[in-house]
Amino acid sequence: MVTPTRSLSEERSDETKRTRTPRSLSEERSDETKRARRHEARTIAASVLDPEVPVLTIDDLGVLRAVEVDERDGREHVRVDITPTYSGCPAMDAIRYDVVLALTAAGFDDVEVRLVLSPAWTTDWMSEDGRRKLAEYGIAPPNGRAAVRQGPIRLALSVRCPRCGSLDTREVSRFGSTSCKALYECRACLEPFDHFKVI
Repeated sequence: MVTPTRSLSEERSDETKRTRTPRSLSEERSDETKRARRHEARTIAASVLDPEVPVLTIDDLGVLRAVEVDERDGREHVRVDITPTYSGCPAMDAIRYDVVLALTAAGFDDVEVRLVLSPAWTTDWMSEDGRRKLAEYGIAPPNGRAAVRQGPIRLALSVRCPRCGSLDTREVSRFGSTSCKALYECRACLEPFDHFKVI
């Protein structure tokens, strides 16, 4: 009778199975739990609305940068990183408060929200869904990508009216209802509208 031969990798696999301790199984479960808690915390933080444009979440806007869940002093600790749309943005205090409130309401007791200034926020971080929501809300989304720091400077030749779709618009004021928006007027439908600047 011929005995089948086993490969070295099969023998190592069997050895690993025999020597695996219950601790390593619990560590795997712990890692799965940590990933699930981090995903849950990110989902909750991502659902916080921007106080200045309440149809956008901070995730749509690209303000939410990172969410980490770890253990600190024997307690579950959540760290959320947010980046302002521009330095001195007054909405950041409200966003910080809303993130803490949302996470603590979901059972995360130890929450830290950090303001991260580098790299600076850019409209390139805004999601396509966020751009669509802006247009539906009546704010012209940023058109194009942020300028590269070197080389030619890109100019926006026209901004499409979010109400009637006309390109026959003009800038009335470089600053609209917030510093990250400009006030425009449509010459076709005569309606004023905000335009989210490309930053």
